Amino acid sequence: MISIIQRVTEASVTVNDNVIGVVNGGILALVAVEKQDTPAIAERLLERILNYRIFADSEDKMNLSLRDIQGGLLLVPQFTLAANTDKGNRPSFTTAAPPKFGREMFVYLQKHVVKIYPNVQFGEFGADMKVALINDGPVTFTLKV
Repeated sequence: MISIIQRVTEASVTVNDNVIGVVNGGILALVAVEKQDTPAIAERLLERILNYRIFADSEDKMNLSLRDIQGGLLLVPQFTLAANTDKGNRPSFTTAAPPKFGREMFVYLQKHVVKIYPNVQFGEFGADMKVALINDGPVTFTLKV
């Protein structure tokens, strides 16, 4: 499982002109499911996202996590993160999970995260989404589990 996390002052996701998720201060996490992923891998990724220290403490050091600041989390499925871009001019998606499995794993992420973190919103699997954000810093990291 792969995630790009971005520290944001605000982020939103829109589907068919309807805003379906918004956070004001926190993390926008784009998430890709790969063929070999399991629920345990999904849980580990969520723990990393929630505990990754990318927010400034009183000394302006990145020592605080999303949990520490109780910020918002916007989880957005994005299968293109699983692309193999090693050669050529067109991405290969051989490592990406098939759509049915990808949807199942994203639904698992949704159900699991709402049990362990209250301030979470979601994108919609398989939808044509418009994602807007103001990246704070900018601060962006790739997490792979």
